[in-house]
Amino acid sequence: MKKVLVITYYWPPSGGSQVLRWLKFSKYLPEFRWEPVIYTPENPEPQQTDNSLIQEIPDTIKVIKRSIWEPYKFYRIINRKKKGEKISTAFISEKKSNNIIDKASNFIRSNFFIPDARKFWIKPSFRFLKKYIKNNTVDLIVSSGPPHSMHIIAFLLKKNLNIPWIADFRDPWTKIDYYKELLLTSWADRRHHRLEKKVLTTADFVLAVGPTMKEEFIKAGARNVKTITNGFDDYKLPADRIKQDSKFSITHVGSIPKSRNAEILWKAISELIKTQKGFGDNLQINLIGKVDYSVIDSLNKYNLINFTIQNEYIPHLQALKRMSMSQVLLLLINNTQNAKGILTNKFFEYLSVKRPILAIGPTDGDIAGILASSRAGKISDFDDLNNLKENIASYYNMYLMDKLEISSGNIDRFSRLNLTRELVTTFQEVIK
Repeated sequence: MKKVLVITYYWPPSGGSQVLRWLKFSKYLPEFRWEPVIYTPENPEPQQTDNSLIQEIPDTIKVIKRSIWEPYKFYRIINRKKKGEKISTAFISEKKSNNIIDKASNFIRSNFFIPDARKFWIKPSFRFLKKYIKNNTVDLIVSSGPPHSMHIIAFLLKKNLNIPWIADFRDPWTKIDYYKELLLTSWADRRHHRLEKKVLTTADFVLAVGPTMKEEFIKAGARNVKTITNGFDDYKLPADRIKQDSKFSITHVGSIPKSRNAEILWKAISELIKTQKGFGDNLQINLIGKVDYSVIDSLNKYNLINFTIQNEYIPHLQALKRMSMSQVLLLLINNTQNAKGILTNKFFEYLSVKRPILAIGPTDGDIAGILASSRAGKISDFDDLNNLKENIASYYNMYLMDKLEISSGNIDRFSRLNLTRELVTTFQEVIK
């Protein structure tokens, strides 16, 4: 059996979509005669904790955990955050603030910790893994980012030991949606681009989660790039325990940063309450996960706060159950420069539960293409109010007739098992 060393910051009991990609690949790799060895921090700063995911780690997987030092203790002091309070890395502010302390901490975080705040783990990890690999057979190295410090660890191992290396990007580097919010100096911006170029041109293979991201990496100089999307497991939720909400529920699962707050949506819903008889009586908006203060401001602006139920992060299986119960699943794409290439893990789990998807984003983007081929939902552009109202009204009328269902197809290719099969094909190509 071949062995692959997977360097990842996110691993259970950390929660969220960042964990799922390599947790699931690791689950299925042994079926294809590849044994994963996970290298991950002992004491990370997770955005969420989900102990239920620990149960999904196969007993046969070797997990190596090493202590990491991160500068968040000082960040908490500067920002007056309590010990244990989660620190968001996606620029979600739960209260409005433009004070100089926030800007200063953002500037320091962005310019002094390159590529990210996990940079202090690079050298000790390289030294440890170099010794480990010399004493243990490893056929292939995979680094999963962000955080991109994981790629730099793998880069150093590749440079010194010349072991085949795949750099897997769950999100872009310099093209990520919040890159322009980092308050980077020109020196820091050049440094990020240089490190990104080193990774893309040195890795034997680069994995992207979508076709647009793949094209961007090719333009940036990557040698071999392949798209392997995120996906879903075939969970068997008990049918007799999954009943759709009695109300016309529109459910969003996951965080909503400011760039994902589609004010056009709240405006469309507000107008439908005024013009569509009974719409307000039946409406229920479910927001599951952290939301930026701008979302609450918008809900108040359009008098929708009383229609809204907001919950913090919930465990993965509970989230899947809530998706299955919802009448409509809301998918908000960040209104940023990389919008066409955004393909979130949540989107594929939306597909798996086969409830109608209401998306807002570029109608010529990667998500729009999959929605069209799978017939899993409707998408409206960021500024197309009339089309968005038509899509919501169409779903609502189907709900009134008790016919709000979809007949999605062509989604088996996104099952975790099939994606792992595709991944193993890449593994074999790299080690030839």
